[in-house]
Amino acid sequence: MAELTASIDLPLGLDAPRVARQALRTILTGWGLHDRDWLDTAEVIVSELVSNAVRHGGGCLAFMADMHDQQVTVSAADGSEVLPERRDPTTDGGRGLMLIELLCARWGVDHNYQGGKRVWAVLTPHPETQAS
Repeated sequence: MAELTASIDLPLGLDAPRVARQALRTILTGWGLHDRDWLDTAEVIVSELVSNAVRHGGGCLAFMADMHDQQVTVSAADGSEVLPERRDPTTDGGRGLMLIELLCARWGVDHNYQGGKRVWAVLTPHPETQAS
């Protein structure tokens, strides 16, 4: 299967996670992925990635999704070189990376991505593609 990609510049601010969630669902269903529970989980992951970029990042903000060989990766890029770190969930939030770790297959950071960083997460396999 050919690789599918989508990239969207997001508004800076509190609307960015909502815009990313809506865009992600549209993109993934357009790619033929329709399982509601899986899509809901994907939305939580992208919402956390983008929320972290808004809260802790800086500069431009972009959201990306790609699918290659039935593997979907979502990511958020921002203008800050400060790397994400797990925070204490009992103080000032701190649940974002913990949720991402629990819900995705794996995640990581691309350093020096266009002057900032890109945090990515590989989604668990879509139920309809596991049998393929």
